[in-house]
Amino acid sequence: MDQIKNDLKEEQTRINYVRNKMIEDVAFLQKQTSSVKTDIVKIRKNFWDDVTVNMDDAVEAGETATSIKQQAEFLSEREHRHKHLDRDLKNLKRLIDTPYFARIDFLEDGERVIESIYLGIASYLDHDSDEFLVYDWRAPISSLYYDYSLGPAEFTAPGGTVRGELKLKRQFIIKNAIIEGMFDSGITIGDELLKEVLGKQSDTQMKSIVATIQQEQNKVIRNEKGSLLIVKGAAGSGKTSAALQRVAFLLYKYRETLEAEEILLFSPNPMFNSYIRNVLPELGEENMQQTTFQQYLQHSLGEYFEVEDPFSQMEYMLTAQKEDFYEIRHKAAKYKSSFQYMDKIESYLTYLSKQGMVFQDITFRGDVLFSSEAIYSYFYSLSSTISITNRVKLVSEWLLSELKKLEKKERNKEWVEEEIQFLSKEEYQFYFQKLSKQKRFSQDTFDDFNREQENLSKYVVKRHFNSIKRKIAAHDFINMPAIYQQLFELPGKTFEKSVDGEISVSDWADICSFSINEIKHERLTYEDATPFLYVKEKIEGFKVNTSVKYVFIDEAQDYSAFQFAFIKHIFPNARFTVLGDLNQAIYAHHSYSGIEALKHLFDSKRTELIELKRSYRSTKQIIEFTRALLENGKEIDPFNREGSKPVTIKKDSTEALVNAIAQRVKALDSYKSIAIICKTAQESENVYKLLKEKTEVHLVDKRTNEFDLGIVIIPAYLAKGIEFDAVFIFNGSKEQYGSEDVRKLFYTACTRAMHELFVYYKGEITPFISEIPQHLYKEQV
Repeated sequence: MDQIKNDLKEEQTRINYVRNKMIEDVAFLQKQTSSVKTDIVKIRKNFWDDVTVNMDDAVEAGETATSIKQQAEFLSEREHRHKHLDRDLKNLKRLIDTPYFARIDFLEDGERVIESIYLGIASYLDHDSDEFLVYDWRAPISSLYYDYSLGPAEFTAPGGTVRGELKLKRQFIIKNAIIEGMFDSGITIGDELLKEVLGKQSDTQMKSIVATIQQEQNKVIRNEKGSLLIVKGAAGSGKTSAALQRVAFLLYKYRETLEAEEILLFSPNPMFNSYIRNVLPELGEENMQQTTFQQYLQHSLGEYFEVEDPFSQMEYMLTAQKEDFYEIRHKAAKYKSSFQYMDKIESYLTYLSKQGMVFQDITFRGDVLFSSEAIYSYFYSLSSTISITNRVKLVSEWLLSELKKLEKKERNKEWVEEEIQFLSKEEYQFYFQKLSKQKRFSQDTFDDFNREQENLSKYVVKRHFNSIKRKIAAHDFINMPAIYQQLFELPGKTFEKSVDGEISVSDWADICSFSINEIKHERLTYEDATPFLYVKEKIEGFKVNTSVKYVFIDEAQDYSAFQFAFIKHIFPNARFTVLGDLNQAIYAHHSYSGIEALKHLFDSKRTELIELKRSYRSTKQIIEFTRALLENGKEIDPFNREGSKPVTIKKDSTEALVNAIAQRVKALDSYKSIAIICKTAQESENVYKLLKEKTEVHLVDKRTNEFDLGIVIIPAYLAKGIEFDAVFIFNGSKEQYGSEDVRKLFYTACTRAMHELFVYYKGEITPFISEIPQHLYKEQV
């Protein structure tokens, strides 16, 4: 005990010393930052005063250019200096209250002196001794903390592998520069520290986990082996957290060549973006680009259709079982998400290379400038050896060339003269200035009425024709909706067999009929959105993004094979990290998980698979309950954090459910976040109307952009990736969760709970619970 007290005293003395050093450096950096900022303001203000401008001859002009360049370079250097000083200052301020979270003692082979290494969220160098008082958790030597127990250990440094022995592994809980907890551990990360962190209440923002990264998570973070990293992990295993730390690691390791804007994250919904947005700034890094796949689709297709989003599709699948087209829609969604459907589209594109392209007239003022028949004829007059994309480019060039000829003819039309006559004084002056700059006429010739008319006619027609040129450049002469619709109108044998193993001839006919009706009404189902865009891009040319170097996809189990293939087309140079849990694959109508399909899209030799089987989010009791809901649940390893068993409560009516939940929620007022999870958005709205009169609640729907604390009512499919202190399943009955199709949806909802889980129901409880051992939960009346 005396040794522990002495160690604690020594560690606190070191923290005090480091903190005082940091306070001194903060003051110094603030002074430097302010001085450099003053320089920047002064340079910008006096930029041209300090530049010698003389354009009298070539020599003077060259000296002027050199002078401007030097001044610009000096300004750039000051701005670069300010950026680095500001970053160092922010990192230092973050370190002051919690300088570090761990210490490791390492004896390198061949050395006699044990080196003590302290790990924090950023490095801190003592400029007096030129030694690191704190090492960044991403530094090569820091991997010893995450990957090894006491004993032989090694890490990869820039100069090669360094081997030795790990003598000590110590973890700290430090707040306001005071040690509140200190643990020596022989395992990767001590359970004491993890329990302290995991036992806390949830927040509106996901937090950094650098102090509690586990060995298997560290493999995800530091992996650099291939083009594709697949991370399969149980609910609460830290997939997303590890991915965000991975982004921070990549930005640290490749800081000279990688910018945050060159990393893109596809997240499940906009609310999730708000939930994770503080993790990287906490670590002193800028956020990467964040979007949802739906936002990309909407941006690309909004001009053509009313595009269904995945949540509307999910809502339909969960609520419309009795509607006439439900079964066909279900089969269509499954088939259109598959590689087989992509193959069918490729066959259709081959057909289009020979015949069948659909074009539309290009008109101006009610007259047809280029008929669809003329465009069709020119397109297929081009050699069939030329790709569709290149022929489209040639058609565009032809149309623009022909448009120039038509533009000359148009100048003599009556409408042009009328428009010139009715020009306002301001418009006339505007045209005059434009034409003068273009040297169309001079002041001496301006009185020549005919010359003036001619030039003004040119300008007026040119202005009107510019919009036609833009449409041609945007390929508006191609009737994309009609081309996609034609896919369902042509007999299958025209371009390919209509049955692809997974779908019958009659089902395909029904799918075609349904799809044609939707397209005619300018609606595009979610399962059609990616295939439509794929056809469009294959015809017009893929708009690839070569600047993105890393793509991260969260909740990857909800992406279809078709969607993954499309995303890979968009980012041909990127390395992919995909994170998912097949047990949370709630889109049961997908043909099969896109995660599995990824194996066909990447070289197997450059693909890495890491599985995270240990779950940390929930208490041991909740994890044991939720894993029993799954056929393969035994593979999930619960972290040993004790808590209450999940509780099931039966009520006779919806009103009784609402009253009971309202009462229980009030009793849990110490919790920061409580979720009342419903099966659908429709049910969520109904429950909200009933509960808002009894307690303060917030309704979350697909339009919600911010994750807030308090009591929320939320559909199960929107709760993915988020955690709550307590979760209430509003109606876990057989009526609501009786179909095998929604087992994973129910599992997903239950796994959102960190500390307590309540399943309310009326009638008969879901078979997912009635079939599991009763000792895993408590029943209450």
